[in-house]
Amino acid sequence: MKYIFLFLSLVLLASCQSEAAKEQKKEARHQEVVAASAVVFPDLPQSMEFAGTKIDLRDEDLRERLDREVLMTAYYQSAWIGAIKRANRYFPEIERILKEEGVPNDFKYLAIIESNLQQAISPVGAQGFWQFMPATAKLYNLQINDEIDERLNIEKSTHAACQYLKDAHNTLNDWVMTTASYNRGVGGVIEDMEWQKTDHYFDTYQNSETGRYVFRLLATKLIYENPEAYGFYPDKMELYEPFRVQKVIVEESIPNLALWANEQGFNIKILRKLNPWLKTTKLTVKGGKKFTLLLPAASENLKPYNAYK
Repeated sequence: MKYIFLFLSLVLLASCQSEAAKEQKKEARHQEVVAASAVVFPDLPQSMEFAGTKIDLRDEDLRERLDREVLMTAYYQSAWIGAIKRANRYFPEIERILKEEGVPNDFKYLAIIESNLQQAISPVGAQGFWQFMPATAKLYNLQINDEIDERLNIEKSTHAACQYLKDAHNTLNDWVMTTASYNRGVGGVIEDMEWQKTDHYFDTYQNSETGRYVFRLLATKLIYENPEAYGFYPDKMELYEPFRVQKVIVEESIPNLALWANEQGFNIKILRKLNPWLKTTKLTVKGGKKFTLLLPAASENLKPYNAYK
């Protein structure tokens, strides 16, 4: 009996030790996860560059305003991780267009603060990566009708955004104020400075949204260009790859996009994914116009480029 009791005691002790070891390992794994996902917050730099302009961040007001936006951006982890993943897909094309248009590369971050690189719809009706309102979209030759909305065409809307930025810069002659104008409008930026007798965004009192706008972009640039310093590790993320596509120019109407997509060897779901500016199941082409559709390059049934001219 004594030996049975001793045996049972040893079994119980071993079981307790095993459970304790499991708990220790579980806690260790938990700490590893916390450490890997924790957002750290380094000191802000004394200055930074934006669009070729050096911004002195030793001013207390500027520093605190930037600090607020870095905090809010870095700790909104789900949105920021999504932005990093999507940037890997869309930034190459956006950067190409910015360079082609002669707009500073830093304006790619404008698409993050406007839409987080998603086909967003605002409560007031702005849409797309660059959040064009209908009237402004038409002013910059983006078509909107019952069948299409080119605010959702990434290539065309990026060109349109560049045209707006260049027009604003021609008037304001300053890329920081040009950034503010994307939120406030060129007239609003000038009006604010005129009645306050100031000559720059950083010296002017603005409404809450415009007052934060430039600093949101600066915070986005800081974090995106040095993500590890803020606890984000893109090399450990499953980044979204750029779509492999082929362009087809369409100069005749397509009465049924679903059937047309099937004929090309895929389906309308893929067609809409690559061309979110298509709103319905048809595409009417008239008046000598033409449209460029993106199709998956991997499809063996794709017609050659320009096949539908």
